[in-house]
Amino acid sequence: MSKGKALIFSAPSGSGKTTIVQHLLETNPKLGFSISASTRDKRGRTEENGRDYYFLSPKEFKQKIDNDEFIEWEEVYEGNFYGTMKSEIERIWSDGKNVIFDVDVKGGINLKKYFGNDALAVFVKVPSMAVLKSRLTDRNTESDNSLSQRLFKAEFEMSFEDKFDVTLVNAKLEESLKAAERLVNDFISR
Repeated sequence: MSKGKALIFSAPSGSGKTTIVQHLLETNPKLGFSISASTRDKRGRTEENGRDYYFLSPKEFKQKIDNDEFIEWEEVYEGNFYGTMKSEIERIWSDGKNVIFDVDVKGGINLKKYFGNDALAVFVKVPSMAVLKSRLTDRNTESDNSLSQRLFKAEFEMSFEDKFDVTLVNAKLEESLKAAERLVNDFISR
């Protein structure tokens, strides 16, 4: 199997990392998206199994853990497990592409440890917690309780920013997209 590079985008929920990663995938043919496995329910009607996530039952997820099929996995929210399957990396690298990840902060740290210098770990953050709260509220996907949980978790996740290679402050989306393109292209060309 040919070995590519890994680009890890991590952020507290609502920071814009998914928008940035989707832009990079649309504009850079050298990238392949690592689809995470999850036990959480699909959101709305737009999410698809095998495109957004591999939606697994808790039993299926546990079986994959027992079979050592994950690079990393964790329980992100109570009862909701997420993980990166080794088969995903093999699939992308065998296509001659570099793998790009859209993962939470803990997952990003674990992936950076796994890939070492073959990975660029980017921490995406918003200018302030007030901006984050506004973005999460505008999504209309959160109950008051889940919004509170996400904000509490985001504040904790911000304390791990120094574990990443670079920080991308997502204040103005167009500027952030250009900065992300430069970071990725520079790293891939090294």
